[in-house]
Amino acid sequence: MRILVLGAGFGGLELTSRLADELGDDVDIVLIDRADGFVFGFSKLDVMFGRTAADGVRHSYEDVVRPGVRFVRTVIHAIDPTARRVETDAGSFEADVMVVALGADLDPAATPGLLEAGCEYYTVDGAFAAREVLARFGGGRVIVGVTSTPFKCPPAPSETALMMHDFLVERGLRDASEIALVMPLPAPIPPSPAASQALVAAFAERDISWHPERIVRGLDPQRRVAMLADGAEMPFDLFLGVPVHRVPAAVADSGLCVDGWIPVDPLTLETAYPDVYAVGDVTSVGTPKAGVFAERQASVVADQLIARHRGTPSTATYDGTGICYLEFGHHRVARVEVTFRTGERPNGRFEEPSEALLADKSEFGTSRIRRWFGREWTSY
Repeated sequence: MRILVLGAGFGGLELTSRLADELGDDVDIVLIDRADGFVFGFSKLDVMFGRTAADGVRHSYEDVVRPGVRFVRTVIHAIDPTARRVETDAGSFEADVMVVALGADLDPAATPGLLEAGCEYYTVDGAFAAREVLARFGGGRVIVGVTSTPFKCPPAPSETALMMHDFLVERGLRDASEIALVMPLPAPIPPSPAASQALVAAFAERDISWHPERIVRGLDPQRRVAMLADGAEMPFDLFLGVPVHRVPAAVADSGLCVDGWIPVDPLTLETAYPDVYAVGDVTSVGTPKAGVFAERQASVVADQLIARHRGTPSTATYDGTGICYLEFGHHRVARVEVTFRTGERPNGRFEEPSEALLADKSEFGTSRIRRWFGREWTSY
């Protein structure tokens, strides 16, 4: 079986590692990504706030050496889901099965003034560049603002605001500063009222102003104000922005999308095209756009492909469950397990912040690098 995996994030890495472990050289897997390495989302914040160095969090795709897997670093220009073929700078690739795991592209230029007056920190390059901006920041009015929906990792802006508080305290700048968090969601984590209440309480305790159900539509570089969709304006000295998300251009032009994202069967992750699957942020499956959901979806696809190769039935279906770790500062981390199922109200289970969960989060990252890249790594 020839399998073409587009994208080497959580979904692509989990899929290829599972297939390689189970089937080895019995399958021919081509894994394509335009980047040279993988970076966890939480590692971007660690670098941004000076908790670790950039060269310690990037995991080279050259280390993906597994039976039956070939990694190709190239840019995808066109996707033909009918023929299960892609056109790239490295040539044409086609397969018996294609899995689209390209995630969501980030477009800071889509928000007027963001590139001129603010810092986007959701891309790897943006987060690493923000480290230098923060190192020079002398205090003042800080806004953490979201510019569109949907956006990756909904808890991340809340974590950013809390980590910004600690950052300013450590530098003796907190008393001379203000922090505001502007988000389109009605609560920091809507599926988990307990987690949302804990975060709102943490904002109040740290004097972080919380602005739910509001969204930033642009920045005025001259007046240094953020312009909100409701017509309000907020002055800033430092703007940390979550940029507009959209599918990659090749996906948008492929015919796979409906209303901007790829619809899939919520149980099997199959698209409308035979033998074409999609997982993760690029889909409209109904779960948040976060790596843990992409990983779990990819595992379901792997189970189906393994069963297919072996000629056995597969009962694997996606259950909509994922976990996320929340940085509360002071070396304390909380944990939320949330479940999204079609036709049901989302629900979440919250574990209070603790130092023990900091170690749990570290092991989460360590175990993935061990599984995907075959080496040891410590995230803290």
